[in-house]
Amino acid sequence: MFLEVKKLVKFYGKTPVIKGLDFTLKKGEIISFLGESGSGKTTFLKCLSGLEKINSGSIKLNGSTLNDNSIFVSPQKRKIGYVFQDYPLFPHLNLIENITLNLEKKFKNKLPSIIKLTNLESLLERYPHELSGGEQQRTCLARALVREPDLLLLDEPFSNLDSNIKLSIREEIYRIIKETKTTTILVTHDINDSLNIADRILIFKAGVMQQFDDPVKMYCEPANCYCAEILGDLNQINIANKTYYIRPEKIKVVSKSKNILNVEKCFFQGKDYKIKAKFNNNIWHLFSDKSFEINDSIHIDYDKSDLIYFDNMCKSFFK
Repeated sequence: MFLEVKKLVKFYGKTPVIKGLDFTLKKGEIISFLGESGSGKTTFLKCLSGLEKINSGSIKLNGSTLNDNSIFVSPQKRKIGYVFQDYPLFPHLNLIENITLNLEKKFKNKLPSIIKLTNLESLLERYPHELSGGEQQRTCLARALVREPDLLLLDEPFSNLDSNIKLSIREEIYRIIKETKTTTILVTHDINDSLNIADRILIFKAGVMQQFDDPVKMYCEPANCYCAEILGDLNQINIANKTYYIRPEKIKVVSKSKNILNVEKCFFQGKDYKIKAKFNNNIWHLFSDKSFEINDSIHIDYDKSDLIYFDNMCKSFFK
């Protein structure tokens, strides 16, 4: 495997932040670390990049050990590119100067192709304050990629972007990473970032890996309640004295059925309507291509194969 992380443990003082993390990554793969704030995601990136030393375990990249009980490779000697959340650029340097600062000669022949790939040709003389958020982000990405990293780390790369440009920038970053075949780890708390970019998703909670799988399987077959909840809304339904859950998009509005919901709210969200309704004293969410009024009755149906079941201990997670 291209990246191997084995039994990684990291403490801050006496507090464990990462607890025995194990996973591997193939060359050219994009994975997403998904978890709430404080789950240990960014700390893990710092361990990978060498900004933090691990307490035990090992990290191996492209056949070389970066950190274990006896070896620690300094950050500047690791072939790892790191794009930070706040796009740090030197304000007194223009775009091309920011990209080439301290660039080794062996990488300079790569510069024209990276500039073209990131669509920065017309912006080379501009200073950071003259660039949009998306342009600053592409500049940081170009600065990382021109150095031909074995591994690229993206820490919440879309969190500072306006919602109206976030989608296009996300697609652009995905295109660039795939064209360069760069092995990438994306850290985010936004499930849409993970589902749209990642080949696999690793869900992290309190320093512990909860599930590591492809987006479709993880969404449809979550390992536990935390994974199910973080990946999107769930509707609760009781069948034969058992409690099941089902995703909103799996619910079909039909002309007649024994399952009837009472509408509490309906709002337009561009391509369809999102409905909040009550069903057997539970609040449900679903989607429809038509609008409904408050207190309207909706007949719904679903495929039983889309039901998700958890044991009673796990179900206590849901509020």
